[in-house]
Amino acid sequence: MPSEQTKSGMILRIFQVEAKPGCGAELIAKFATTSADVVQGRPGNAGYFFGQGVETDADYVVFTSVWQDLEAVKARFGEDWQVSFLPPGYEALIENCSVRHIDVGSGWHVDLDG
Repeated sequence: MPSEQTKSGMILRIFQVEAKPGCGAELIAKFATTSADVVQGRPGNAGYFFGQGVETDADYVVFTSVWQDLEAVKARFGEDWQVSFLPPGYEALIENCSVRHIDVGSGWHVDLDG
């Protein structure tokens, strides 16, 4: 059952996509420009990353933005913060999509030097 408790840490907003066959690479190109523009430099945004499935999962792509807290996500995306935001041109490339919000306040460790 969903909880209305205040989140304690950084929030990952994960946009998951099953692209139409052969459209994964085109979506990745859009992620680098259009999707980046949606989040980059916005209050509370700490960055983003994206990627594409390998081998047989090439039509599975994700765009993940990193936010200081849930309030920053809500401020950027408004009342529809739990709905996938599709910039123009995306819908024609997507078979299915969803968005998830993950609190990583107590489980965040990235070692980029190792």
